[in-house]
Amino acid sequence: MDIYHTIIRPLVTEKGTHQSHVSHEETNTRPARGGAYTFEVHPKASKPQIRQAVEKIYNVRVQSVRTSNRQGKRRRYRMTIGKTRGWKKAVVVLDPKYHIDLF
Repeated sequence: MDIYHTIIRPLVTEKGTHQSHVSHEETNTRPARGGAYTFEVHPKASKPQIRQAVEKIYNVRVQSVRTSNRQGKRRRYRMTIGKTRGWKKAVVVLDPKYHIDLF
C-alpha cells in the first residue's frame, strides 16, 4: 500500500489539538514523549505501515502508534434507516524533539 493512501486525513478536533500540544517529561517509570496526533487511516493499514507513512510524509520520528476501528452509526433519513461508513483511527505519539505543524 502506498504511503499516501495509508494516511487519509488528519483529525482536527479540540481533544486532538490539546493532545498535540501536551508533551511529558521523563520520569523514573516512563520515558519522555512528545505530542499525540490523530489521523484517519486506511482500514487495512497496519501499525508499522502507519508509522512508516507518518515518518516519511512529515519527516518526524514516531514513538508509538495506537489504532481503533470505529463502527458506522445508524442514521434515519425520512422512512429509511441507513448506516454511515466505518473507519479506522490512529493516534501517533512522536518523540519529544519533533512536532507536526498541522494543528
